[in-house]
Amino acid sequence: MLDGFSLPSPESCPALVLNADFRPLSYFPLSLWGWQTALKAVFLDRVNIVSEYDRVVRSPTTEIRLPSVISLRTYIKPATWPAFTRFNLFLRDRFSCQYCAVGSDLTFDHVVPRAYGGRTTWENVTTACAPCNLAKGGRTPQEAGMHPMIKPFRPNSHQLIENGRRFPPNYLHDSWRDYLYWDSELEP
Repeated sequence: MLDGFSLPSPESCPALVLNADFRPLSYFPLSLWGWQTALKAVFLDRVNIVSEYDRVVRSPTTEIRLPSVISLRTYIKPATWPAFTRFNLFLRDRFSCQYCAVGSDLTFDHVVPRAYGGRTTWENVTTACAPCNLAKGGRTPQEAGMHPMIKPFRPNSHQLIENGRRFPPNYLHDSWRDYLYWDSELEP
């Protein structure tokens, strides 16, 4: 504690990781590295420090400010097609049931049930709240009289990023803001 103020612990100081083009490696989950991983990458000359926290860590011979934003020295080509995961499915469907638009108690539904040959793919799975999923059961949309608001589709990474901007992370350090939304339209 200094002058009545306590310093944040290093664990509460992650580094935002940017690609060599200064875009985050990923938005969802946000590409963050712990302070130890970030410092290791700095010492191995794999990243550039773009911004730093006020927090300092010390060894017997060295003192270094913790990086808050780092950029890779080598560009990594982003994936065009995101992985088919529960989180990415919910993100594609904007965290709302595709039958009733509720945003809580979410699960997923096979539009064409597996019993009817439906597969677990982007084009056949949609976000559903538990009550709607239970109401639809193992029936087709026609049998249940329940049709998804948006036909399930395979999103590309850009579409997920656009959807994700509607759901910012709970914590954003001030030094990160310029790099997370730098390509959004500026207000006049």
